[in-house]
Amino acid sequence: MKIIVLGSGVIGTASAYYLAQAGHEVTVLDRQPGPGLETSYANAGEVSPGYAAPWAGPGIPVKAIKWLLMRHSPLAIRPSLDPKMWSWVLRMLRNCTSARYEINKGRMVSLAEYSRDCLIALRAATGIEYDARTQGTLQLFRTQKQLDASAADVAVLQRYGVPYELLDPAGCIGVEPALAHVREKFVGALRLPGDETGDCFKFTQSLAGMAEKLGVDFRYGVSIDRLHATGGKIEGVQTSAGLLKADAYILALGSYTPALLRGVDLHVPIYPIKGYSITAPIIDAARAPESTIMDETYKVAITRLGDRIRVGGTAEIAGFDLRLHAHRRDTLVHSVTDLFPDSGDIARAEFWTGLRPMTPDGTPVMGKTRYPNLFINSGHGTLGWTMACGSGRVLADIVSGKKPEIGIDGLSIARYKQ
Repeated sequence: MKIIVLGSGVIGTASAYYLAQAGHEVTVLDRQPGPGLETSYANAGEVSPGYAAPWAGPGIPVKAIKWLLMRHSPLAIRPSLDPKMWSWVLRMLRNCTSARYEINKGRMVSLAEYSRDCLIALRAATGIEYDARTQGTLQLFRTQKQLDASAADVAVLQRYGVPYELLDPAGCIGVEPALAHVREKFVGALRLPGDETGDCFKFTQSLAGMAEKLGVDFRYGVSIDRLHATGGKIEGVQTSAGLLKADAYILALGSYTPALLRGVDLHVPIYPIKGYSITAPIIDAARAPESTIMDETYKVAITRLGDRIRVGGTAEIAGFDLRLHAHRRDTLVHSVTDLFPDSGDIARAEFWTGLRPMTPDGTPVMGKTRYPNLFINSGHGTLGWTMACGSGRVLADIVSGKKPEIGIDGLSIARYKQ
């Protein structure tokens, strides 16, 4: 089957790779000059099934108010008159119940665990390199209150069979020796040994190269304007290179997916949530992290990527605004220099921002639409890197008419009223 994939981020590229493996003729379109140059470029670097959970959960509205009052706040809202912003916020708040959280969490964990397994299999089969580390994630608690509150997270991990360890300060230093320099700043941690880390951009670039060897045609510098629908199916996609046609079409455009769907009267509540990162060269390896540390106070992830430190965080609700705000950088700098002082050259750090495609329930939108030849693979939020391989594999199975290896109930656009 001839298939066009729209978008060459980590989700689109993984979709193309697995579709080509399944024997399809695949073309990938992207406006950028290469793969992985938007939201996949400089994310926090975590492959974290253990953290696969929706933002919408019990207690979040109260926590959000407290976060907004913090100097180094993990949350920022830039109010606008955009009705899509407020509609998304209200829908997210409606998902902040125990019942909805359990449903959404279950869907996300299943996909994330499967995706991690797919990544391991891919790495074993191809030897793909992307500064990968398999040393787990450490959720670091600065206060006893945070540590006590982790009991709820532990209960969820136990329910889904996710391996974990609760560590005292000595245990934390055992897995992250550099923390010995700041022992007085934390009381313990929750460690997820099954989590991994790696450079999503390097992975996407390498996987795109492997996909090309399988025959995938990547066409860069091509703007995607609209879909053409006739007689209940998609007839083509209008681009800067003209009208392009295929047997099937895959939308993997992240935050830009809803705009294209509206043209064919499909509506999906994916909204851009802005995230920031800095990437600094390591100047003292002994003071740098070994894997990923999640600073629970500021919701900032600090990750070792080869000879660099990636620091990522902040959720800013600001629409499609890609401006870099210096005070967001200040929060990232504060977290990494407080926990890993003198580890990286912060003066030379690259400051970046990207738009996470978030759904109000946290679960991605994958699979079929009412158009038999149009499929979606989008809305992964902060977990695009974590869920990429599994999402690509599941999508390829669906398109190929095969039963996916995991349950996919509740993942499609059908869960939203059309």
